[in-house]
Amino acid sequence: MIIIKPRVLVPRSELDPGKLVKIERYARVCYKSEDKMGEDANPRFLSSIINRGHESVIEHEKITVMFIVDRGVSHEIVRHRIASYSQESTRYCNYSNDKFGREITVIEPFFFRDYLYRLWHDACLTAEKRYMDLLQNGATPQEARAVLPNSLKTELVATFNMRAWRHFFRLRCAPPAHPQMKQVAIPLLALFQSAYPLLFSDIEIDPSFPSEHYAGMVWTGPDFNPEEEAI
Repeated sequence: MIIIKPRVLVPRSELDPGKLVKIERYARVCYKSEDKMGEDANPRFLSSIINRGHESVIEHEKITVMFIVDRGVSHEIVRHRIASYSQESTRYCNYSNDKFGREITVIEPFFFRDYLYRLWHDACLTAEKRYMDLLQNGATPQEARAVLPNSLKTELVATFNMRAWRHFFRLRCAPPAHPQMKQVAIPLLALFQSAYPLLFSDIEIDPSFPSEHYAGMVWTGPDFNPEEEAI
């Protein structure tokens, strides 16, 4: 059994500042004020749109990232609409195959310590053994997955428009959110706030969540292959 920490893969091209210029261009159609555009986005104009709740115009632009999280967190992410998702499938992935190392990979829950951690670890090992036993005795991967734990690692490509991302962050960075969800959502919001402060700087986070447990943010190319430079 492989134990890893959660990560979010972010294609550098997805955070193109030119998206703000496009949003302004689309919004100015409403007022027929295209002649007032400059080379860069006008912060006062875009801020006024957000402050007035005229968020439909920011739906024109989207951002795609890949979450590497456990199945439990992924179940919460895919409840968000409107969005598009492509997820590692436990129906078709056979973790007894060589390309998976003939073992399952799980996401470490940062909040377990000592005895609780050992209980979690033993439970995942038992699930892995029974999963392999089922496969060896004729079960298909989609049948054997019934015993896989919520901690199982999954890769989830998620595409949200800008308005949907705002809604996602409002819910998933707030104090009531699940701690493993905040683990990925808060540092991702910080990255979005750095790239697009006009769109995301007003969204608050749970200040009590410890930054040492933030998931890793990884710059990638468009194909999600990691770059050498860390975020």
